[in-house]
Amino acid sequence: MVIPATYTFAQVLWDILIIFAWVIFIWIAITVLIDVFRRHDISGWAKAAWVIFVVLLPWIGVLVYLIVNHEGMAERRARDDATAQAQVDQYIRQAAGTGGSASEIEKAKQLLDNGTITQAEYDRIKAKALS
Repeated sequence: MVIPATYTFAQVLWDILIIFAWVIFIWIAITVLIDVFRRHDISGWAKAAWVIFVVLLPWIGVLVYLIVNHEGMAERRARDDATAQAQVDQYIRQAAGTGGSASEIEKAKQLLDNGTITQAEYDRIKAKALS
């Protein structure tokens, strides 16, 4: 590959800037299309209209969608993040609470309080869990 000597540093910077702008635009367009398809508050026809608008007039379509739906996008994203975090927290609690001596002693104490086991059985379970 031969680079002409007339290709200046300013032209290289300009090309990098243009490529960077296109990458950002594609990223924003994908984000908009993902948001369109995740929405439950609009019909399929409205989703199709937004997709056509974004595909046929990309710059205008993306900007109009961002202007019109900016708050909704933020709310949906925050709700999705909160849901994902709740699922992770539930999984961690479930995984962390399934073993260990403290868990066994707690279960035995509940059985003792309910009258299911005697004090001697509770003491035996506690001693076994602590050893």
